[in-house]
Amino acid sequence: VDYAKTLPGVSAPFPDVFDPLGCLNNATVPEVRRWREAELTHGRVSMLAALGIVVGEQLEDFPLFYNFDGRISGPAINQFQQVGQGFWEPLVLVIGICETYRVAVGWASPATNFNQLKDDYDIGNLQFDPLGLCPTDPDELYELKTKELNNGRLAMISVAGFVAQEFVNNTEIFQHLFRYLEEEIILEIDDIELEIGAKTITAVPQIVLEELGKVAQ
Repeated sequence: VDYAKTLPGVSAPFPDVFDPLGCLNNATVPEVRRWREAELTHGRVSMLAALGIVVGEQLEDFPLFYNFDGRISGPAINQFQQVGQGFWEPLVLVIGICETYRVAVGWASPATNFNQLKDDYDIGNLQFDPLGLCPTDPDELYELKTKELNNGRLAMISVAGFVAQEFVNNTEIFQHLFRYLEEEIILEIDDIELEIGAKTITAVPQIVLEELGKVAQ
């Protein structure tokens, strides 16, 4: 626990290490380092995924995004299955290269130290800073690492929420938001119409109810 308190990522509203399950109580320093590496990696992937879900759903008709024939459409949870041959092969190659580089930089040889990080490895530092944005001041670097962790944590929760919501009603994220706002506005109008004694009450369109999952499509 004492070692974990020295790492970036400790911030409000939890002034101390947030560990409700007590995972750190008996953890060794190498285990804590490996967990932090995993958290950083998953956070970075989730930030890319959250951006990809939003951008992919809004620009699904734009040919630049490997959608030349318009076959990729609808919620992001269904777009994965719609991608045709010729995309996955280079993607797997790129992922393999990136992961090989990450392992070479940060992970010890499994022959001598299985499933452990190198002792001199700075957690999360893959020496990739093409724009030179990484500060040299230790305090600024600590703050930047904390911001990255917090944004990654938020992204992991966001992606889980995006996927769960789309599974519920099979509707794109922003489309669901706009339909929800549309329903709320109409319901507010209905209240006003009832108060003034209007003869007809504005009905919520069927398409809105369908895309919100309140009636069967």
